[in-house]
Amino acid sequence: MPLAFLMNQTPMELFKHGGYIMWPILLVSFLLITVAVERIIFIVRESSRRDPEVVEKMMEKVETGDIDGAVDLGKKSQDFVARIMVYALTHKEHSLGNAFTRAANQELLRFSQGLPTLDTCITAAPLLGLLGTVTGMMNTFGALSGGDIASAAGQITGGVAEALIATACCLAIAIMGLLPYNYLNARLEEARHEVEDASNSLEIIINKEKVNR
Repeated sequence: MPLAFLMNQTPMELFKHGGYIMWPILLVSFLLITVAVERIIFIVRESSRRDPEVVEKMMEKVETGDIDGAVDLGKKSQDFVARIMVYALTHKEHSLGNAFTRAANQELLRFSQGLPTLDTCITAAPLLGLLGTVTGMMNTFGALSGGDIASAAGQITGGVAEALIATACCLAIAIMGLLPYNYLNARLEEARHEVEDASNSLEIIINKEKVNR
């Protein structure tokens, strides 16, 4: 819309004058917006379910040796760190570290979903813009090769417009896609740090119990 306003054209006119390359550009933009919105909704939902107090209480129960109490407390929470701890504590007889790692990887995978798609869209958009620039300039030079510049003026300006529209749209898509991509990456790193902190705390408590025995 802002681009259409700047070029004194409606969005439909802008799309039409951008040439055939606008169809894959439209597909990439739709995919990027869909994934970004779904992922942001996921992050907001997970943030609302965070309950650090439950995690702390679970740690306290583990420290006092009440493993069953910690598991029961964690099962009532929707906090993803609490879910990891529940899985680890219920499989600690086999290997607490391996159980924690497995559960943590499953939870972190949920946070990383969609990021490869966003990365692909952000990378592909400028390349599509470059392709649109090339095809637009090819149309321009094709019109110039006829020799009669005056009669081909419309085709010449149309080729230049096609190149500019494709480039501008793709750059806008890539720039706007960076915002949710960086935000989601930051939330993924934050979740990873929270999981690592819980892992270290649980390991310290378990090792302390082994020493005291």
